[in-house]
Amino acid sequence: MLSDFTKLNTFLTVVKERSFSKASAKLGISQPAVTQQMRFMENYLGTSIVDRKKNGIRLTKEGEQLFQIAQKIEKVISSSEKELLKIINKDITFIFGASNAIGNYILPTFLNDIKEKINNDVSVVVSSSEEAIIDLKDKKVDMALIESPVFEDGIIYREWIEDEIVIFSNQKLPRRIKDEDLQNYKWVCRDRHSHTRKVFKEHLDMAGFADCDTFNIVSEASSPTTIVQTILHSAKDDKIPTVSIVSSHAIKDLVKGGILFETRLPNINMKRKLYIAYLKEKKHDPFTDNVISYLMSVKNR
Repeated sequence: MLSDFTKLNTFLTVVKERSFSKASAKLGISQPAVTQQMRFMENYLGTSIVDRKKNGIRLTKEGEQLFQIAQKIEKVISSSEKELLKIINKDITFIFGASNAIGNYILPTFLNDIKEKINNDVSVVVSSSEEAIIDLKDKKVDMALIESPVFEDGIIYREWIEDEIVIFSNQKLPRRIKDEDLQNYKWVCRDRHSHTRKVFKEHLDMAGFADCDTFNIVSEASSPTTIVQTILHSAKDDKIPTVSIVSSHAIKDLVKGGILFETRLPNINMKRKLYIAYLKEKKHDPFTDNVISYLMSVKNR
């Protein structure tokens, strides 16, 4: 069994995620496959290593011992992969496919750090989440950073950082907005197929507000950059501001500088998870592993 780290890695993932189903999602394999690998290890060792509970899992005494051994092996393998990176051909460019908000506003803040981390050139292809997944499947990009999971076979999805959608304008807005305010404002709306608009509509419904399709929409745009620039150059009217929605990452510097102003729905924050996506065949690729390790460390900052 020690010569097959795949099963030990499955065991480690189950323990760290405290769930067979979460381990399945993280590893990119079916839950029955996770169960089968765990059963193989128990048969090999002749003892139970995990007790499944309603609220997660609990290690047996033998499971605790195996966990300590598996962690040591994992550490050695991780160290060896880093050594391998030093002798692998360096003439490689790691290509990200990223949705608009991530590619234009989030990824650039640490792109140079990633380049240094993997000791290779890095480039970014900015598009929609759907297009990023298509490019990933076509192997035009090495990894996709997306606003919503576009589930496809052969792709592993990892929850990454949290994003918040805010309502904003070039004029001051109430701290917490009312339904009548939204109805009165002039709207630069996200296009109808936008994930951001979908999230907005869901949260409006949660707040008991009218659907955004009924708002005073003066224009639509698909790019957050276009949205921000349109609001920046809108005429200022104290009575009827021009507003829109966007990722808070896209305007945080402009808000800090007092150039733009943001607000939120009452008692609701429009938050969503951003995702890392990569091909299952790249699961043990040292470059991919290195990039994922860095991105997950960013998540915990």
